[in-house]
Amino acid sequence: MKYIKYLLLFALLPLLACCSSDEEVVVDDMPPLKYSFEQPEKPNRIVYFNARREFNDLNDTHLAAAERIGIRPLSSRKGIPSASKKLYLIGGAMRFSEPYVVDNLVHSSPFLVKEAAELLHDIGLNFQDSLKSKHLPAYSVIVTSVLRTDADVKSLSRRNINASSRSVHCYGTTVDITYRRFEKHDDEAPDAGEVQLKGVLAEVLRDLRRAGRCYVKYEVKQACFHITAR
Repeated sequence: MKYIKYLLLFALLPLLACCSSDEEVVVDDMPPLKYSFEQPEKPNRIVYFNARREFNDLNDTHLAAAERIGIRPLSSRKGIPSASKKLYLIGGAMRFSEPYVVDNLVHSSPFLVKEAAELLHDIGLNFQDSLKSKHLPAYSVIVTSVLRTDADVKSLSRRNINASSRSVHCYGTTVDITYRRFEKHDDEAPDAGEVQLKGVLAEVLRDLRRAGRCYVKYEVKQACFHITAR
């Protein structure tokens, strides 16, 4: 019986070899695989809307929030170190140490209370993330006005009729971000249009405003978003 098994095994060997040869031919004829990651990701589109109508929180609304979480207004910049609430220096020596850029300030100082500093950081970070999701080059938002003292407001009022003794900027809760200028990270990258960048920033602010993080006023003459932390 044992010999019969061996005879059957030897008889089947040619057939097994033939099947193995056929499989190799089939594998060799297969076309190359196409990987899904070669297909580019579809960019998110910008949702444009009327920013002037959307961002119309009145000064009294901003002021109520500022008085609730901000400092007591200062007469001059000498009082910044001893403010009634801790103030945080925004911006840094390195160009992109934060996800925003602080402009060369003349009538204000780069200090905010914690809530406003965190809000500004999130605005800058969300803006850059949104640009990436839309396949746009990297930019930073530019902050044009921050904390004002009574002396700053007095100096500014000589040239800006919008400067008021009840300025929300006096509480360290408010920033202005221009929608006309943005800081580009890579000069060799293609440019994004001003309308595109403004649209992305508006989307970011709308989301944060709806989340209860801030109030926003669209300023026409100053070409900025006037933003107060809540």
